[in-house]
Amino acid sequence: MAFIRSLFVYTALILGANSTLAAANSTDHLQALKQGDMKKLVLHETPKEISERAFLTQGADEGRLSDFAGQYVLLNFWATWCAPCRKEMPSLSALQTQLGDARFKVVTIATGRNAPKAMQAFFDALEIKNLPLYRDPKQKLAKNMAVLGLPMTLLISPEGKEVARLRGEADWASAPAQALLRAWIQPTN
Repeated sequence: MAFIRSLFVYTALILGANSTLAAANSTDHLQALKQGDMKKLVLHETPKEISERAFLTQGADEGRLSDFAGQYVLLNFWATWCAPCRKEMPSLSALQTQLGDARFKVVTIATGRNAPKAMQAFFDALEIKNLPLYRDPKQKLAKNMAVLGLPMTLLISPEGKEVARLRGEADWASAPAQALLRAWIQPTN
């Protein structure tokens, strides 16, 4: 009898853990918060796998998106020649200042031919000091992540899954963007 009771309790715990994980991966609660630029955000019904292709860090070491496991990540692909990227980057910096912490991070990766000096000049001109100067010089990561056009911004869950993406520029420091991101980072499930 004790064995059957233990089996029942164990099964209930497993099912409860699976439903909790499914709720954490759900983005249903974000649909109503899609206002302003966030109307362009495409929320995936099922989270998507992310690429394990390497990118280059500021020190030219290899980095991977899995390095951010356990964190909510707003991943932005950009380029020095991209006018919408230039317009959007200050709002990404403001977002990092306002929401960035141990749980949430804005990660920027320049894709394509972007010389490190040109990237630094781009950030200097916009007075960006709190975002990483990562790069994907041969666009291997961007291609593997189906980045078609710039800027492209992806939301990556702590479990390492892409849960949404926004094509084109957005004001990430706006009230609608921050409300949506706060709800994503701190779901009320």
